[in-house]
Amino acid sequence: MQKSVLDSPRLHELKKKRQQVLLKKILSLILIFILILVGLSFLSKWQKININNIQISGNKVVETKAIEDLVKQKISGNYLWIFPKSNFLLYPVGEVKRELANNFKRLKNISLSVQNFQTLNISLDERTALYTYCGIAPAELDSSNQKCYFMDQDGYIFDEAPYFSGEVYLKFYGKADSYFFEPNFSKLISLKETLQKMGIKPAVFFVDDTGDIKIFLSSTTTQLGPFIALKADADFTQIAENLQSVLTTEPLQTDFKNKYSSLLYIDLRFGNKVYYKFR
Repeated sequence: MQKSVLDSPRLHELKKKRQQVLLKKILSLILIFILILVGLSFLSKWQKININNIQISGNKVVETKAIEDLVKQKISGNYLWIFPKSNFLLYPVGEVKRELANNFKRLKNISLSVQNFQTLNISLDERTALYTYCGIAPAELDSSNQKCYFMDQDGYIFDEAPYFSGEVYLKFYGKADSYFFEPNFSKLISLKETLQKMGIKPAVFFVDDTGDIKIFLSSTTTQLGPFIALKADADFTQIAENLQSVLTTEPLQTDFKNKYSSLLYIDLRFGNKVYYKFR
């Protein structure tokens, strides 16, 4: 009896009507969603809320047109073939910043903002070339075959540097991924400044695979000058004090002044002991 009630035509018809009502609701919701999507798509394409002008400030070396062309490329096209990437609410901020940084290593501190819904303002800074990175091991200072790259105050390596004759930039050699990062790089620069105050002009810093640092001093020829050797993990303040002490002690004080061109090295790798050699 119970089975016959559940299988009755009336209940079957009622169940069928409920399914039809549910299907109509689903189709209606889908239709509404499509209409909303189409409406939003048309609205998002409204010219007055899409970026059609790009203003760039802060660049001096990197060409404005090169930046503009890359940004235009990144905000062209659509998301899912529906919403334009140039819409002031939808433009890919992160991707634009990332691509600018990847394609123009000189750029830093990149910020984007939209003005009046149609103008994209790009404000940025450029890295200042203070030093050069020239590879794993030092060669002759004025070798025209040497490929060097600019470095900023933090040791960041960016654009390829043109050939310079003479000691225009302080040069760094060694594995770029091992030592030339903060805080190591700032320690090297601090040491360089200390040496300059002592009347010593470094021309090349070379960090080798063993953890030793060789600081080649200024030379009047195309050959590398004499060098100061020290450990990369040494106390640079103590190193400077030891060097200052030995340079104010005879006979090195006089020899360093009068026989500088024949100096080969000053070795500071052995604690308070200082070794030096002339030709």
